[in-house]
Amino acid sequence: MTLQAHFATLARYHVWATRRLLAEHIALLPEADYRRDCGLFFKSIHGTLNHLLVGEHLLWFSRFAQGVSPGGVALDAEAETDRAALSERLIASAQAWGPFIDALPEDRFESAFSYTSSKGVPVTAPYAATLAHVFNHATHHRGQITAALTMLGHPCPELDLIYMLREESA
Repeated sequence: MTLQAHFATLARYHVWATRRLLAEHIALLPEADYRRDCGLFFKSIHGTLNHLLVGEHLLWFSRFAQGVSPGGVALDAEAETDRAALSERLIASAQAWGPFIDALPEDRFESAFSYTSSKGVPVTAPYAATLAHVFNHATHHRGQITAALTMLGHPCPELDLIYMLREESA
C-alpha cells in the first residue's frame, strides 16, 4: 500500500467515524448532557467537538490545503454555537480531506512540511507524520467523547477502523 492509499483510507475512516459518532449518538443526546462539563480537556462534548473543528479545519486543513497558518485561533474557541450546524461543519470538514489527499503527488508524502504554529513559531516536520497527526488527533478526541458518553450513561459507538474496513468489504 502506498502512503497515498494509506492516507486515503484514513480520510475515509475519518468521515465514517465522524458521521457515526455525530448522527447515531451525539444527535440523540439531551442538551444538558451535550453541554455538561465531563472533565474533558475541552470540558464538554460540545467543547470537544468545537476543538475538533478548530484544530482540524481552521488550522490543519488551512495549513495543508491552502498553505496558510491562521494566527489568533484559540484551540478552545467556540467556532460554532449551534450543535446541528457544528455537526454539519464537522462532517464537511472531514469530507474535505479525501479529495485533497487524492490530488497530492505521491512524492509529497516523503517531503517536509513547514507551517507556523498557533504560537507563531515556524515548524518543519515530516509531511506524512504531520498529516497522520491530524487523523490521530481526531481519533483521540472521539475517544474522549465516547468515554464521556459512557460516563453519562449513554451508549457509545464502536469506532475502530477495522469495523469500517469490514463494512466496506461486505
